[in-house]
Amino acid sequence: MKKDSRLSSVLHALLHMAERGEPMTSDELALCISTNPVVVRRTMGYLRDAGIVSSTRGHSGGWAITGDLKAISLRQLHETLGEPAIFAIGNRQEMPECLVEQAVNAALDTAFAEAEALLLERFAHVTLADLAEDFTRRHKLRSH
Repeated sequence: MKKDSRLSSVLHALLHMAERGEPMTSDELALCISTNPVVVRRTMGYLRDAGIVSSTRGHSGGWAITGDLKAISLRQLHETLGEPAIFAIGNRQEMPECLVEQAVNAALDTAFAEAEALLLERFAHVTLADLAEDFTRRHKLRSH
């Protein structure tokens, strides 16, 4: 099953935008995250609707972060992207008649729910500012 990498791609793009400090075009962002500019525009549209980024047209236009990096959490971004599935694994059948499979589903469902709740709680406490700080630290280490 293919992994949903939209959150990772959005974080990558937003950190490039934060580092640049000025609007970036869809073409520039597409190069940064190795995708098509149409995908960037579609994804950034979700972020614009949520008030996380803005867009301007024209020669010096592009996408820019509108909010404070300290106020934008991974959970907020995950929710903005439509809450994609956290796990790519799941039950073989959702409504089995077999009692063995019902027991298996019950155990897996409980574990998945607990793991997802834990991950989303962690996402709520990680901000774009945290990631930007980590990037800056790594960049300084590499420069020396």
